[in-house]
Amino acid sequence: MTKVIKNISEWKVIRNSEDLKNKTIGFVPTMGALHKGHASLIERCLKENDISVVSIFVNPTQFNDPDDLRNYPRTFENDFKLLETMNVDYLFYPEYGEIYSDNYRYKIVETDFSKKLCGAFRPGHFEGVLTVVMKLFNIVRPHKAYFGEKDYQQLKLIEGMCKAFFMDIEIVPCPIVRDEDGLALSSRNLLLTDEERKIAVNFPELLKSKKSANQIKEELEKLGFKVDYIEDIEGRRFGAVHIGKVRLIDNVEL
Repeated sequence: MTKVIKNISEWKVIRNSEDLKNKTIGFVPTMGALHKGHASLIERCLKENDISVVSIFVNPTQFNDPDDLRNYPRTFENDFKLLETMNVDYLFYPEYGEIYSDNYRYKIVETDFSKKLCGAFRPGHFEGVLTVVMKLFNIVRPHKAYFGEKDYQQLKLIEGMCKAFFMDIEIVPCPIVRDEDGLALSSRNLLLTDEERKIAVNFPELLKSKKSANQIKEELEKLGFKVDYIEDIEGRRFGAVHIGKVRLIDNVEL
């Protein structure tokens, strides 16, 4: 049975107990609305560690758009059922005050890559991401942590943060999980209308095509997307688009 932990003090007692002594701890941080992409991270975590920990925390500091935060899907009952079915050991499910007792006075700032791609369009986003991940790492104290390659920029920034601060945590990248039509699985996909969902599949199709970044941007705009960026960086093509009120990101190897 998955044990729900809401307080840091409660987790500290468990983390320092004899039960966890000399055991490897794997960690999957999430914002809930769990799907098969999350499940693939959790499966790997379960396979590679003695103890599995998943967190659900919709982190307000990484949302630059209040509407995006307000509309972010919250499906706790279904999420918890999935974790129990998968035999996850612990769910860390804190309130805002547990994580941000300082009310976000202290934050982690990266000054280069975080300003590009999504960072150029979502001011403060990666400061919020890196800060909450640092906090969660310091609370959970895992040996390994699992992140999906769909959020490739985020993955690289977290890897860089761990290296810069000499954190003894192995960051494990996990492949993008896609729906049958090729769309990368995302919690935000739940917010797409049926018509928007049909249009959305053009995004990954064009992204992996042999067309130039500019050509892809033009075609997406003709299809009704608002394009934040299509950029090629170090052998990988990154894209972020809006369809309706939903923002989608994706990336492919070139």
